[in-house]
Amino acid sequence: MTRLPPRLQPFWPLVKRVHRFVSLTAGILGRRTRRWHGDRALPARGTASIDETRDREPQHVAIHRAIEGELIRRAPAQGSPAGHWVFDQHRQVDIPAASCLDIERGTVVGDFGAVITPGGTLDGETSDYFGIAGWREHPLFLRPRLPVVQEVDGTVAVLATRGGNNNYYHFLLDVLPRFGVLERTLPGVDVDAIFVPNGSGWQRTFLDLAGLGDVPVLSSGPDRAVRARRLLVPSVANRREAAPSSSVTWLREHLPPQGTDDTPRRIFVTRGQVPNSRRVVHEDAVMEQLAQRGFVSIDPAKLTPQGQIDLFAGAEVVVAAHGAALTNLLFLSPGARVLEMFAPNYVNSCYWAITQGIADVRYRYLVGDGWEQHGPGDPMNKILADIEIPAATIVAAVDELLAD
Repeated sequence: MTRLPPRLQPFWPLVKRVHRFVSLTAGILGRRTRRWHGDRALPARGTASIDETRDREPQHVAIHRAIEGELIRRAPAQGSPAGHWVFDQHRQVDIPAASCLDIERGTVVGDFGAVITPGGTLDGETSDYFGIAGWREHPLFLRPRLPVVQEVDGTVAVLATRGGNNNYYHFLLDVLPRFGVLERTLPGVDVDAIFVPNGSGWQRTFLDLAGLGDVPVLSSGPDRAVRARRLLVPSVANRREAAPSSSVTWLREHLPPQGTDDTPRRIFVTRGQVPNSRRVVHEDAVMEQLAQRGFVSIDPAKLTPQGQIDLFAGAEVVVAAHGAALTNLLFLSPGARVLEMFAPNYVNSCYWAITQGIADVRYRYLVGDGWEQHGPGDPMNKILADIEIPAATIVAAVDELLAD
């Protein structure tokens, strides 16, 4: 959705419906003509779960499971307005037991990591995509055939998944923790390569920091397809952006701070002042008063990955508009405090969920005026709407947080 120009974003629900319909109809045609494309043929069928995939092809597919899942039951988020419905609907989430598909001569395709068995079955559970109703609507079917398939005579672990190719949040919360799932479900397994996005410098740095820098990489991308002698496909624990504690803990253990002595203790995360960028409209007036309270304005995008880890690990108070930089809340120290700001027509609970996995972090949200016009069921599709909250209101909320 962020790729749409701001003036078109209100039409996102319609665009998404068209996208799903085109994928559905193109897939029907693609599956009928697949015999023409040999080993590049689109999947012939799909499944809704890994169990169904295994039952279809038990000779090729096995499942390795961890002992148990995670039942998330969280206390109400604190903020203004109290009891906002977006937070309430994500208080209770059941995370299934971590699992790993083990596929003989399995194929993985694209930056969304679509997984196909040797019998031509698209596994819908590990190939999940945003906003689709089932495997038939998967964007894999928008193409007439698969990309040229690279054969790998070895074991490949799939880390790539929807959103992880160029999104900071999804790379950290969805992509990297899949290796943790692999470690839990197949302890001690050796892999010859990982299929993962690494086209950006920050992605390569995070892979290195997480201890994966020495593992050979098969770079994922829209035009990549890999068929491995053994394909290992860990589950994505964060499919509902609930930030399960297993993922948060794994990331905090594998991406520790290296030094916080020189980092500021109170930070305001700026998004600049370009219109339609989810900026805080009255930022200058806000910072004038927050500076008196010891706050420093920081743009995390100008820091290295380790610099961002250290910045947030050393912060005692974080004030910010909703944005990808808040993925770094992963690295907060216990007892830190957070104020996150939203426009009334785009509220998202994903960063609150992260803070719930860290001991004693006190989180507050602040939604701009007009929130009552956007009740349950609102599409919340003004993803880049600027945040027009009076400076006095923001400063009062910060003072309340500091006094807590």
